[in-house]
Amino acid sequence: MKRFVTMGRGGSGKTTFVALMTKYFIEKGETPLLLVDVDPDQNLAEMVGIDLREEGRKTVSELLIETFLDRGGTTVGVPPSERLESKIWELGLYEGDYFDMMAIGTKFIEGCYCLPDAALKKVLEALTKSYTYVLIDSPGGLEHLNRRIASQVDDIFDIIDPSQKSFHHVARAYKVAKEVKIDFNNFYVVGGSRVPDEWEEEVEKRTKLQYLGKISHDKEVENYVLHGKPLLDLPESSPAYNSVKKIMQKAGY
Repeated sequence: MKRFVTMGRGGSGKTTFVALMTKYFIEKGETPLLLVDVDPDQNLAEMVGIDLREEGRKTVSELLIETFLDRGGTTVGVPPSERLESKIWELGLYEGDYFDMMAIGTKFIEGCYCLPDAALKKVLEALTKSYTYVLIDSPGGLEHLNRRIASQVDDIFDIIDPSQKSFHHVARAYKVAKEVKIDFNNFYVVGGSRVPDEWEEEVEKRTKLQYLGKISHDKEVENYVLHGKPLLDLPESSPAYNSVKKIMQKAGY
């Protein structure tokens, strides 16, 4: 089992990257996969063709609200993460032919994501051993990384856009990962579709990290996202999909 974390500023293309990475592993026959959507926008399910609500699945945050607010459960005694573990298995995990999926959802209460993150971390520690790959789609900020949802990661992919802030995000993310002692093998940089083709040297010079290439601009991806069609159904000729294939092959997959 290998764990991948994809991060980046909002709108950089990280969820598209995770969806196309999912397509790549499915077509290679390297399954089962576990997809974990830690982004409160919850776009990943739609991009892989799943409606979690229609499937009767609940987010970690929804299960927390039901347990500790609607039903008046106490957080004293047994840790909330342990109380929720079985509920996440039973009510939060979508199970499909090639991949399973869970989502953290929107905020549990006013303030931070501490309780949902703690519950998700506990479940991931027990759950992930049965999968070939675990693909974690992170939000734009670094708070989830700081709380070490996954403390052992094989590869981190930071998706950049053509901005100074994006380079700053890479530097901060790498620094935070080191400071909170996340055990990772590789920290890669990947260009979003708006990054110029000739930026490889510039990116590696600025970040001091390996640049795997960029996700190619693809009108068909825009069309699929606009109409809510799963990116898993993109044709083999898709420029975006083929660029992600090359990126993953460059990373050794």
